[in-house]
Formats: sequence, C-alpha cells, structure tokens
Amino acid sequence: MKIKQDSPGVYIPPPVLYALIFIAAVFLRKKFNIDDAVFHTKPARLTGVLFFITAFFFLATSLSTFFKTRNTVVLIKSATSLQTSGIYGISRNPMYMGLLFIYLGLTCFIGSWWHLILVPLLVFILQAYVIKREEKYLTRAFGEQFLAYKKRVRRWL
Repeated sequence: MKIKQDSPGVYIPPPVLYALIFIAAVFLRKKFNIDDAVFHTKPARLTGVLFFITAFFFLATSLSTFFKTRNTVVLIKSATSLQTSGIYGISRNPMYMGLLFIYLGLTCFIGSWWHLILVPLLVFILQAYVIKREEKYLTRAFGEQFLAYKKRVRRWL
C-alpha cells in the first residue's frame, strides 16, 4: 500500500495563473480598448526595464536557494526544508513577487490598462488558491518553525 505524501495540493502551477490572467487582459483589451498612450513613453519603458531587473533578482535568488537546498518548487510534492534566509527573509513568496514583476514589466511594454486592472484579481487568486494552501501545508509540515517565520516576514513585501 502506497502512503500518500503531504503537499500544498496546488495542481495549477502559479506561472500558469499569471499567464491566464495576462491572456484574459489581452482579450479584454481587444473587446474594451482603453487609451494606452501613457505606456508608449520612455518613462513607461524604463519602468518596465526596472520591473524586469527586479524580477530577475527575486527569481534568481529564490530559485538558487531552492536548488542549493534541493527543495522542490513543484506544489504537489512535499517540501524538504523551510526556506527562511536570504531573499526569504524579505518576502515569504519571492518567486511570486518575481513573477508579478515580470507581469508588470510586460505590461509596461505591451501597454494595456487591462493588465493593471486585473492585477488585484491575480493577487487574490494567488492568495486564495496557492498561498493559503501553501501556508496550511507549511504549518502542518514545519509547525512552530513556520509560524515563527510567518510572524517575522511579510507575505509579499
């Protein structure tokens, strides 16, 4: 008899959620166009570049931490350790922050208000579907260690 491994039980990978919301914004833009002139400026492009640089920092440092500790980023597998140092001392979810910065950087280059309008929906879905499940799982898996970490470090920034 096979013993079921505990995990957060998130079956839709978070990058897919970002992509789905991004694609939804593209369709909304085609259906209900909002003047996007502000996005076709040098400051908007510069802001996009800054978002990409920040995204690279968050993603590279968080992923390297996971690879060094041989932990999994797959949310249907059990974690082997709790990440609490480095970038994880700034944010409990630096990978999601990095993906959000990519989303915002692309928004600056594509130039659509719909992408910005849907950011709160994206954050809500991430928190309700992904992060809440992860936090329940991490509480089960790491108990007081995770609860102490949760008190010390903010969910986003």
